[in-house]
Order: sequence, then structure tokens, then C-alpha cells
Amino acid sequence: MSRLSKEQILSQIQHGLIASCQPVDNGPMDSPEIVAAMAKASVIGGAKGLRIEGIENLKAVRKVVDVPIVGIVKRDLNDSPVRITPFLQDIDDLYHAGADIIAFDGTDRPRPVAIAECVKRIQELGAMSMADCSNLAEGLYCQELGVDLIGSTMSGYTGGEIPAEPDVQLVRDLVAKGCKVMAEGRYNTPELSALAIENGAFAVTVGSALTRLEHIVSWFATAIEQRGQK
Repeated sequence: MSRLSKEQILSQIQHGLIASCQPVDNGPMDSPEIVAAMAKASVIGGAKGLRIEGIENLKAVRKVVDVPIVGIVKRDLNDSPVRITPFLQDIDDLYHAGADIIAFDGTDRPRPVAIAECVKRIQELGAMSMADCSNLAEGLYCQELGVDLIGSTMSGYTGGEIPAEPDVQLVRDLVAKGCKVMAEGRYNTPELSALAIENGAFAVTVGSALTRLEHIVSWFATAIEQRGQK
């Protein structure tokens, strides 16, 4: 498998849309064939890269697209709240399945493997790294370790009520410290996605608003029902 260089990957995704093709778990669209179709359709629509969860999904997608892929594995652990790429074996598997960028949870929470170990393994493999962070301190720590892309992915998802709006301020703060920022998390309209770029984001990842049909339909259905009750 020929691989893109870091420079090629960054050039392709800069100021672009990364489509996160992650269907609802165990839903009717949760199969590698459908994820691959979503991915191909996303690229046709203009996505410059993809975020794909799961080894089998990644293998299926890698066969049909040649854009950069951010790969992750999600796990529900009994002894840790960390879900995104928690183990070194996950990193190895993602790399060999064709991920160009390997993303992992970069939050300061109890975890099975230290962040520094995850970064070291990704660097040893020669892949690019992305840390899914929830605040500025986490992002700066990951930047110090040499992580290539700092994501705002986890902002609003580590406790308490989930905000309705994306954390644009976190994007600004990370950019001000010299991070290459992947804006992610509730950028669910074209306007909000463009706002992230206006505030310095290197690229923007959008998921539910593009590829989780159950969520999209529910937004419309709820709005219509509420208006009908007035």
C-alpha cells in the first residue's frame, strides 16, 4: 500500500471538510459496505478527507477512496471513560488497515495507556497523529508531545450538559498557541463549519449532520411536530 507523506496529507486537507462517516451503532446503516458508500459519496460531494471508525469499516473505505483517512477505534471500557483508540493494538490495527492519521482520546482522564505512549507508537509507525481534546491544557500537552493535529472533538463531552453550539473559543485559543486545529464537535451547519475556518481552524470535521440519518431525520421531525402543536 502506497502512503501519502505528511506534507501531502496536510496539503490535501487544509481548509477542507473531513466527513465523519460513522453511522449509529447497530443501526440499519452500520455495515462496512454502507460506510464505504457513505465515504465515496462524501468525497464526490467535496470532502477532502474522512474520519472512519472500526477496522473493518476502514478496510472497506480504503478500497474505494484515495483521500486521507483519520482512523479511530471506539471501545466501551469498564475502568475508563476513554473510548477513542484506547489501546496500542488499536493504533497498530488502524495503521495496517490504511489510516493516514490516527486519532486518539487526548483528554486528561483515567486511561489504559498513557497519551505519551500512544503518540510514540503512532510516530514509530510513521503515521500522523491527532488528539481529540476537550480543553486548552490538554491540547497544549499533546502539542508538546509532537501530535500533528489537535482536535476540539471532546469539548462538551467529558461531563455535564452538552452545549448546543461548538466551542469556537477553544479553536481560537489553540490556534493562538500555534496548534494545527481540527475543529470538531457540533459543527452541524455549513455556516458553523465556515466559522471554524474563519477562526483559524486547519480543517473541520462534520459527522452527525452528514452521515447519521436517524439524527438528521429526528431534527426535522421534532421541529415539525413542535410547530404543529402550537
